[in-house]
Amino acid sequence: MWAVATAVVLAGLAAPPAIAREFRVADTQVEDYPTVQAVLHMSRLIEEQTGGRHRLRVFHSRQLGEEQDTIEQTRAGAIDLNRTNVAPIGAIVPVADVLAMPFLFRSKAHLHSVLDGPIGDEILKSFEPYGFVGLTFYDSGARSLYTRGRPVREIADMKGLRIRVQQSALMTAMIRALGATAVQLPYGQVETGLSTGLIDGAENNWPSYVTTGHYKLAPNYTLTEHTMSPEVLVMSLRAWQSLSADDQAIFRSAARASNRVMREQWNALEERSRAQARAAGTTIVSEFDRRPFVEAMAQVYAGVGDPNLQRLIARIRESE
Repeated sequence: MWAVATAVVLAGLAAPPAIAREFRVADTQVEDYPTVQAVLHMSRLIEEQTGGRHRLRVFHSRQLGEEQDTIEQTRAGAIDLNRTNVAPIGAIVPVADVLAMPFLFRSKAHLHSVLDGPIGDEILKSFEPYGFVGLTFYDSGARSLYTRGRPVREIADMKGLRIRVQQSALMTAMIRALGATAVQLPYGQVETGLSTGLIDGAENNWPSYVTTGHYKLAPNYTLTEHTMSPEVLVMSLRAWQSLSADDQAIFRSAARASNRVMREQWNALEERSRAQARAAGTTIVSEFDRRPFVEAMAQVYAGVGDPNLQRLIARIRESE
């Protein structure tokens, strides 16, 4: 009896205590932006399901730096989780660039079908060899062009323009293929670039165009909808490996649940942003020939040399 009791005590002493931890999350968007709110929702779920042992602390509004900086810090383990667009992280994780390929997705329904299915799961798993764990995708809408001076009504109007792009080789190649000069600028410097004339325009979704005030400086918005590159929520592999298997399952489940919250908020914000731009007198160019824009992307697709990525692009195009 004494031996059994001793064994039970020793077993209890050997079991590591549950350590509460606060995980740092980076996001360049403002506090009320859907991605930030989605991660806050994820934090609440994690707190509930771990009995308060774990929570997330979201550093929004570029408090931890611009996307490119936070991506590197997350990879090194200095930041625990990071919400970023797939385009800038594509410099490290090649498969992420596929989701940013221009004119790849036919519609939002097509995008969701890919991201929510086996292809999306495969892409998230492919982040791990590069020091990240892919948790979920968030919507980022369709990105279109906006300019300070003349509106872009045809591809010839792109000639001579200096267009800001994300810090991404793919986005740079896309703008060059359209005949303009690509200028890589951090997100937080676009407003200054537009107001000083350093750049003639940029490209982004409706909410980013409006919430940043860019619509006041570049009042021409051309609905090219050239990419539907999603956001991705990644976790540092180092932070991930600090979790037990049960806690890893909780983090994955909470991330997927936050995806649904984000989409609901995103749809509402997108509609409000579009209405605000219209009310401000933005020139919205929707009736134009998109074929030359699409055809110009042939050289961008030709630059995809990896056969595995080529096959992935084909699978996405063929999916329903």
